[in-house]
Amino acid sequence: MYQIKSSIYLNLDKTQKTSICNYIRALVKQNLEKTCVEILDKFINDEKYYLEIHSSRFHFLEDIIDSNTFIKDTEKYIQECIKFYKYKEAQRPFIEKQKEFDRKKRKFLQEVKMSKEKPTNKQIYYYDKLCKKYNIEKIDIENLSKLDLRNEIERIINANSGFETINN
Repeated sequence: MYQIKSSIYLNLDKTQKTSICNYIRALVKQNLEKTCVEILDKFINDEKYYLEIHSSRFHFLEDIIDSNTFIKDTEKYIQECIKFYKYKEAQRPFIEKQKEFDRKKRKFLQEVKMSKEKPTNKQIYYYDKLCKKYNIEKIDIENLSKLDLRNEIERIINANSGFETINN
């Protein structure tokens, strides 16, 4: 897509070219189910309408909107955008798998880090309150890591969650 940008709209300045390309790319993204010709027709018809009522954001198109060069350049760019979005859509499953892998990796690394740290005062306080609430004998937490204490707290909560629903 980036190679085609340098070969189209040669008669426009950099800002004009960028604004048209961004608008067309958004238009293609919204209308992926349509063909290149349909998107091109929609763009040209809309712009002609806005130029007629003097409300176009692309006022510089007034003289060139009907030229063959402009239409061919726009068609090329629309085709490239369609290819880009179809490729991006085809890559979605791989990207999702990579994101899931990264989540698991972060969680694993966080647990490794927690296994080397001492428990926080909040964790110790919460553990004490849970033991008091459920009349559980406390274990020696001096040699436990942050991860071990978190797992112990989860075990207590899970073991007693069914007990609370019966009593309530």
